[in-house]
Amino acid sequence: MIRCARHGGVERIMRLSVTRVIVAAVLATAAPAFAGPSDLPTQGLESRIEFWKKAFTQFGEDDVIIHDRMRVNLIYDVATRADQAEKIAAVRQALDEIRDNLETPENLSVPAQQIHSAILAEGVPLTAVSIAELRDNVHTQAGVKERFRQGIIRSGRYAEVFQEIFEKQGVPAEIALLPLVESSFENRARSNAGAAGIWQFTRGTGRLYLNVNRKLDERLDPARATRAAARLLHDNYNALGSWPLAITAYNHGRAGMLRAQSEAGPEITNIIEQYRGPQFGYASMNFYCEFLAAVEVYNNSEQYFGQLALEQPPGKRSVAPVLTRVAAKTSAKGRVQTAKTTASDRYKVRKGDTLTDIAQRFGLTVRELMDSNNLRNSVIYAGQILLVK
Repeated sequence: MIRCARHGGVERIMRLSVTRVIVAAVLATAAPAFAGPSDLPTQGLESRIEFWKKAFTQFGEDDVIIHDRMRVNLIYDVATRADQAEKIAAVRQALDEIRDNLETPENLSVPAQQIHSAILAEGVPLTAVSIAELRDNVHTQAGVKERFRQGIIRSGRYAEVFQEIFEKQGVPAEIALLPLVESSFENRARSNAGAAGIWQFTRGTGRLYLNVNRKLDERLDPARATRAAARLLHDNYNALGSWPLAITAYNHGRAGMLRAQSEAGPEITNIIEQYRGPQFGYASMNFYCEFLAAVEVYNNSEQYFGQLALEQPPGKRSVAPVLTRVAAKTSAKGRVQTAKTTASDRYKVRKGDTLTDIAQRFGLTVRELMDSNNLRNSVIYAGQILLVK
């Protein structure tokens, strides 16, 4: 699996996306790109999913989320690399203050009061034991907004083919989005553990399904690697009996998940909450929830990132489609059709651009520009694609 730098030695953060449907429909009756089926349950995981949605969409590469390792959505503060150590120390100091004032919370300082409220909001009982656990579990997670956005854009190159391969192998098409949290659909991605390619096969696992030797490494062949990933996931499912466990086994290993299943039962929520195998750490316990969050953000990408021009599959000369709910329609067969734009209709934001500058350049008002791009405010960033016609 690819490991993105996480602060405090924390590893791995991404895995990415696919889909035959490149546009999420604006009509309420139109299905989203990937409507999560019942065999990919979210019940009991909502708080974890919400945390990963924040990591994917709200926090960027310069942000360090200071939170609880087990109750991941219990967020204490957000730091930068420069002040990370200082802010972690301040969080632990606030927790000590809360412990020392369990009977007199009115004596807490303002920072301690804020953390006190956050803990209560997560339903954590305030006792000396629970505070000690929270103190031990202070954890950091890097934001990956920019990386996730690029992963969505890159997914357009592979989406349709990957989905077809998964369907033929009997694997839910939604799971073809797993590279959003593995490699961000970057075929050149390599991890410190030696995993390579879009699907981040290690050499050992790769050799079970692919040719991996000095002369040929099929992990770097997107189509072959995708067929191998589908087979691996299907084998995981046959062994474990559910897709949540099969997906988690993609990270933790089939044997590891069989041990987890034997100790905590077949429900992914129970495994996350109860299983404490020596190798079942932060990355493994969050892998399935990261994936669910990635699917949800992908299906609503315009809400988080505005309109995105996706890369095209090799050999196609048409203009990259735009992920958008605007002007999408459903065909007679029920598939969402894409509204396409020409190159002259789009403008790539440059460093220093403002909405006012761009609007004047193309003879628009700022309001017209915001409306046509579904912008909630005037914040734009370099590299963003805007509709200008």
